[in-house]
Amino acid sequence: MKKLINTAKAPSAIGPYSQAIRVGGLIYTSGQLPIDPLTGAFPEGGIKAQTRQSLLNVKAILEEAHLTMDHIIKTTVFMADMGDFADMNAVYAEFFSAPYPARSAVAVKTLPKGALVEIEVVAEAAQ
Repeated sequence: MKKLINTAKAPSAIGPYSQAIRVGGLIYTSGQLPIDPLTGAFPEGGIKAQTRQSLLNVKAILEEAHLTMDHIIKTTVFMADMGDFADMNAVYAEFFSAPYPARSAVAVKTLPKGALVEIEVVAEAAQ
């Protein structure tokens, strides 16, 4: 059975989806755009600021489920421009330590609201 995970400390869903769903021992987040939940806007500062905000949103959702970033086992990073990879990766590295989660990073034509990055994760939770 699936269980909803929702927090006001991350942006509300902008469509018919949930911030995250727990199924058994796994939590699946929806892709987190770099929306500041307090302002509803993207932070200024380009890919670095947007990556940081997306990961802060992921962190807030996991905290609602009493988890940390260390519980993440897989991430998927969607980027509007793969030329931003090094800058995204530098900020990404601030949020994780070894053993690092598995990761995919893909370039996409566009992201919702013109975002530069969107990040989704799968985290392991105790049953």
